[in-house]
Amino acid sequence: MIREQLSLAGKTAVVTGSGRGLGRAMALAMAEAGADLVITARTSGEIEAVGKEVEQYGRRALVIPCDVTKTEHVETMVARAIEVLGKIDILVNNAGGGRQKSVLEMSDEDWHWGIDLNLTSTFICARAVGRHMAARKCGKLINIASGWGYRGRRNSTAYCASKAAVINFTRALAVEWSQYHIQVNCIAPGYFPLKAAQDEQEARERAIRISRIPLGGGDAQDIGPLAVFLASEGANYLTGQTILLDGGALLP
Repeated sequence: MIREQLSLAGKTAVVTGSGRGLGRAMALAMAEAGADLVITARTSGEIEAVGKEVEQYGRRALVIPCDVTKTEHVETMVARAIEVLGKIDILVNNAGGGRQKSVLEMSDEDWHWGIDLNLTSTFICARAVGRHMAARKCGKLINIASGWGYRGRRNSTAYCASKAAVINFTRALAVEWSQYHIQVNCIAPGYFPLKAAQDEQEARERAIRISRIPLGGGDAQDIGPLAVFLASEGANYLTGQTILLDGGALLP
């Protein structure tokens, strides 16, 4: 019974920003759990490589380059996914990023770049896939925020603001889409040092930061099981929630 509830066999998932890092980890975890995948990001080479990894699990992988800040790109991607794979059961809004710049130095373009990449893209993708899910009266939406959505960070105002907005977007959408039996939840990852330190100074700063986290820095593989659970039938009665996956970083 439990194994069946946590299985994604027969499901199709779209994971944005799945060419590397946490997006790749979630896509591969869902493939291992039985789902077919739509692998999408702006960089073709990376998503093609992840698509091949998905196929090694015996699952179908549809690789579609897409800029998720552009409505026309997203609408085309969603239409193609439904045409080829037949349906979309799961959407993971993972694409995002930030620029380090103080408010006094930020241009309008810097601000809109951060808001569009982290928040507007979440709205555009949710709307496009949501129409399909609402018609089917079922679906799982998983937004990816950040621990920085709960606190401030120097020179990262657009990132912190947009990730905080994703958290409340999740709450509001969960209420709105409950009538369609669509569960909307969010993961807020903490510190995941996915790349090697570039120099000694960065290595020292990283070590200090990790020392302040009760469970230390995270590994990309840590997010996969949580994403699979939220995408599964086991999470049917869970909606509007944001789960901090941060090793206890916000506890001290």
